[in-house]
Amino acid sequence: MTRARTAVLISGRGSNLKALIDACRDPKFPAEISLVISNIAGAGGLDYARTANIPAKIVSHRGHASREDFDRALDAELEEANIDIVCLAGFMRILSDWFVRRWEGRVINIHPSLLPAFKGLNVHQQALDAGVRIAGCTVHFVVPELDSGPIIAQASVPVLPGDDADALAARILIEEHKLYPAALKLLAAGKVKLAGDKAVFA
Repeated sequence: MTRARTAVLISGRGSNLKALIDACRDPKFPAEISLVISNIAGAGGLDYARTANIPAKIVSHRGHASREDFDRALDAELEEANIDIVCLAGFMRILSDWFVRRWEGRVINIHPSLLPAFKGLNVHQQALDAGVRIAGCTVHFVVPELDSGPIIAQASVPVLPGDDADALAARILIEEHKLYPAALKLLAAGKVKLAGDKAVFA
């Protein structure tokens, strides 16, 4: 079985990266983590990559003339590593249209809300402020418009009385760690693909 060479882009602690690494330890999993890239030199998630002997690169977003210039530096690293799929896992950069179109159908992201509700940042507080009774997380294809790509998978959790943003975030994160590997498995195995503005399942 040829496993899809996957890169994970991070900016922080990397808990979803760890979940993906753990899933890919199964030799029957259709993807392998072949590269981790962080735009932040001190990102905690880099330690997970090093512990797992996965090549880890730092591509700082500073010093580039434009967002696209930074994305071209990312693209060069991905091409050099022969990457098939890119997973965004707490990558706190908005990708340029150039990058998204170049990697169309091969970039996925996990977002801590039930999209299309609560896009952007501070989503747990957004959910609490809106008074919803159910929250959750979404894995979706990345398209030029932020947090708007076709949905691959979702998981929900109850919003409990007395929840604050941190409590809700912690409950959702548990589901993220299950959902992201499941969604990557679908994409790597050819069970889902991007077709226009839809996610099509085999």
